[in-house]
Amino acid sequence: MEQFKFIDLFSGIGGFHQAMEQLGGECVFASEIDKFCNAQYERNYGMSSDINIRDVKEEELPAFDVLCAGFPCQAFSKAGKQQGLEDKTRGTLFFEIVRILKHHHTPYIVLENVRNLVSHDNGNTWRIIQESLRELGYRTTAEPLILSPHFFGIPQIRERVIILGKYDPDNIDEPLNIDLGKLNAKEDNSIYSVLEEREVDKSYYISEYEEMVLQAWDEFYQGINLKVIGFPVWADYFKYKGTYDGLPDWKAGFIKKNVKLYEDNKEFIDGWLKKYNNLKKFTKTHHKMEWQCGTDIASIWDGVIQFRPSGIRIKKPNNFQALVAMVQIPIIGKYRRRLTVEEAARLQSFPVDDEIKPFIPDDNRQQAYKQFGNSVNVEVIRRAAEALFKN
Repeated sequence: MEQFKFIDLFSGIGGFHQAMEQLGGECVFASEIDKFCNAQYERNYGMSSDINIRDVKEEELPAFDVLCAGFPCQAFSKAGKQQGLEDKTRGTLFFEIVRILKHHHTPYIVLENVRNLVSHDNGNTWRIIQESLRELGYRTTAEPLILSPHFFGIPQIRERVIILGKYDPDNIDEPLNIDLGKLNAKEDNSIYSVLEEREVDKSYYISEYEEMVLQAWDEFYQGINLKVIGFPVWADYFKYKGTYDGLPDWKAGFIKKNVKLYEDNKEFIDGWLKKYNNLKKFTKTHHKMEWQCGTDIASIWDGVIQFRPSGIRIKKPNNFQALVAMVQIPIIGKYRRRLTVEEAARLQSFPVDDEIKPFIPDDNRQQAYKQFGNSVNVEVIRRAAEALFKN
């Protein structure tokens, strides 16, 4: 389709809007209840999204060709008489999509949801969604379509269910053929493809305390005789002499591995603990380290680092983990700083570098991270929709 109209439901900051516009689409309606997202939507697209879809009558919507929605995942009702699929979806936000499609029979639908939608509520949620779309006359893919930005050269592991549909009630039993071409493997990507090499705002750089903690753990990794660590390192359990009775098997197993690690490297670890005063200046969670890089890197400073409640996690620098809540902003070891807002935007394929029409992130950094973390990935949606339109 060269030119088409679309509606953007649960629109956030417009990930669908970006993807559809790149394919030649014109947005004729948007709906979102988050006031901060509404402000950004109007700022970037010049139209209001400050509308609760529950308050909109389906017959009042303008004509459109594509329905886009990143709808929340909710369990469907199992109570009552369950007279039909429409009754089962009532009360959920997916029901809002159902009632709109029932009235408009829009040619195409592009929906996005979290990976575990497929297994949510023991598969009941996915089954009802599929049955509802079929009942409305939509052909879909035979199997759930699970896509991630890293498939398309964007260094982020973020698996999501993409639900594509074409209104074609006469051929309802013929699954959609979605050809996405050759997809990248995780190892094909590099985080540096989205990172700034220049100096960024000083507020992104790690603190002296964080540098001290990371330097200590880097020295630890360099000094021990184990380079592939398949368990979390818990410094507080190196000299554990207690009982294992009553402990969950997984925890007892990790403690035993830490005790063995200590015994195999006793001289070095004793010196390391002495140098850092038994980690007394470290917060409790920083007594833990998770090395998830195998032997692909030789230093913490070559990896992607996160300070997490479970400890300090180090991963290979080929991909970032999913930018979800963005509570623990990733640290790029090589640059000794956190991911910037603009870099987070690139990981979600928002065109912050476009010279003609750049996307402008929220001025509040935490809001910007949250908004990108909650958004659909523009390139994933664009590629999926492009393949759908060829059906």
